Amino acid sequence: MPLLRTCILLSSLVFFNIQRGNYCRGETQAASSSFAQTKGNHFVMNGRSFYLNGFNAYWMMYMASDPSTRAKVTSAFKQASKYGMNIARTWAFSDGGSYRPLQSSPGSYNEDMFKGLDFVISEARNYGVHVILSLVNNFNDYGGKKQYVQWAKERGQAINNEDDFYNNTVVKGYYKDHVKTVLTRINSITGVAYRDDSTIFAWELMNEPRCQLDPSGTLLQQWVKEMAAHVKSIDSNHLLEIGLEGFYGGTTPEKKQFNPSNLEYGSDFIANNLIPQIDFASIHIYAEQWLPGASEEAQADFVDKWVGVHIEDCNSVVRKPLIMGEFGKSYKLPGYTIEKRNAYFEKLYDVVYRSASSNGACTGALFWQLLAQGMDNFKDGYDVVLEESPSTASVIAQQSHKLIELIRQDSNVTKST
Repeated sequence: MPLLRTCILLSSLVFFNIQRGNYCRGETQAASSSFAQTKGNHFVMNGRSFYLNGFNAYWMMYMASDPSTRAKVTSAFKQASKYGMNIARTWAFSDGGSYRPLQSSPGSYNEDMFKGLDFVISEARNYGVHVILSLVNNFNDYGGKKQYVQWAKERGQAINNEDDFYNNTVVKGYYKDHVKTVLTRINSITGVAYRDDSTIFAWELMNEPRCQLDPSGTLLQQWVKEMAAHVKSIDSNHLLEIGLEGFYGGTTPEKKQFNPSNLEYGSDFIANNLIPQIDFASIHIYAEQWLPGASEEAQADFVDKWVGVHIEDCNSVVRKPLIMGEFGKSYKLPGYTIEKRNAYFEKLYDVVYRSASSNGACTGALFWQLLAQGMDNFKDGYDVVLEESPSTASVIAQQSHKLIELIRQDSNVTKST
């Protein structure tokens, strides 16, 4: 997540006249009751290939919990749908603190916040967008693992390191309880339990898990195994991913050269994603932050290698789908122009398209982050306001159009065989 800190079956398929710049919703279909699945290294739904083009919007539950700001969520989904996006990633957590927490203390929940998340899921369905819901933060924003450790410490546990989140029995119990509470939540608007709602594309164990206590990744590996099994014991319908940035760990020392500054960060991309209950992999891409001071050419070279090696690994070793879970270009950093942002989006979108169209593992991308108009307090430099960025919106729409066409081609091939 910058600084703050899979699969097309839309309820409405969106087709575009790119040359004229006209975007219209059409050929409305009934919303699917089918859950996303994986078949090899691709996503499928109702027997059809399913490709992802979407966005991050961590703020949605928070804004939806207040009737005076709820319209921002509707606006974001409306704009996303207009430009063909079909997937959103957002937080299903807000732990402790003084700003409208979802979970104020272990097991104590704010119903207004939960109703906000209900609204997010309901509106996503209304606009033909699926959601990935992340269950806790690695970082301190909105509580994170540090808040869980603090809760346990306040209740007598002799722990001080925030990475004790991964190995303390009491802390793990708090997390498991939160998982169960979210997955079994009955949506107050739709009446559907979250675990039975196909609008939810996947669960994410944690936003960008890292572990300084064990940089090799062994401790995180044990935690992912335990928590993935826990999620699947409650909900066998939905896909599950970890939320990784993509850093390589102790089981693949030869891959360490691809990590930023050749360091280890406590995750282990290949070993973590080989866990059977994990359905697909993710990478995040922030060369500007990970390689501060490097030239634009060096950063671009890093991105090419970072993306390429992970696609290769998911094609040949992990053998599961891969998404670019976060990427963006910040206007707060030196040398930024909107043309560079558009070119960067186009570059990564092209990687997705070329992979997807050749049966490769990389079948989706979600940029960081989408905002509705009038959300200046949430601007972090990476934000995209579609109404104010027509050239970027066009780039996004073109990718949606290409993936929709790819689905048509796949469907025709399936029918002919």
